[in-house]
Amino acid sequence: MNLDTTIDPGEVEFYTRMADTWWDREGPFWPLHKLNELRSAYVLDRLCTQFGRDATIDKPLAGLNILDVGCGGGILSESIARYGARVTGIDIVEKNIRIASLHAAQQEVEIDYRVATASALAATGNVFDAVLNMEVVEHVADVDAFMRDCCCLTSDPGVMFVATINRNPLSWLFAIVGAEYILRWLPRGTHQWSRFRTPAEIAEQLADGGLAVVDIAGVAANPLSRSLRMTKSTAVNYMILAARP
Repeated sequence: MNLDTTIDPGEVEFYTRMADTWWDREGPFWPLHKLNELRSAYVLDRLCTQFGRDATIDKPLAGLNILDVGCGGGILSESIARYGARVTGIDIVEKNIRIASLHAAQQEVEIDYRVATASALAATGNVFDAVLNMEVVEHVADVDAFMRDCCCLTSDPGVMFVATINRNPLSWLFAIVGAEYILRWLPRGTHQWSRFRTPAEIAEQLADGGLAVVDIAGVAANPLSRSLRMTKSTAVNYMILAARP
């Protein structure tokens, strides 16, 4: 019997069915590829600021140990590894890890991929300079437990990035009705509004784990051009950077 309360069997089944399409830029994960361009640039900029690195040099993140939680097919893991970081990617969907490992090998990018939960990895005592908790919060069954595990995996000093969707009428309208039913940017059933978390709720969970919010940014979508951009508004999608004070 699996005792990890953060795992939702329905989410595992959903992403197992979708696994083969991770690297198809025109397939169902195309919004994630677009989003990755923004979030990888955001992660690089903030990590260079936090750790005193020069973002303009080759391999600016060399020497940093970074964990990508819920790495899926490895889209973000590969982007960060190309900056020189030692990346560990974990996911509970075995098929995702197989696809991520195969793609990384084909691209000659070295990444340590594992089928594991944040809870299982935290139990080993491993910690990382940075934890990437991106688009995962809205898919776990027990958010409190999941965030505690991610905080435990963040070293001292260390940082965590959290990217997720706000919970309000606008997020229901744009992230579910708009993206899944009208524009069909995402497969129906990708998100459940009740699992969205507000920035304040995430900040509180981070504080409970000893991390303080350093920066917060929003992401806005243009349905006509199918483009994404950074914005000050966190009404729908947002990213948080938190660090141990």
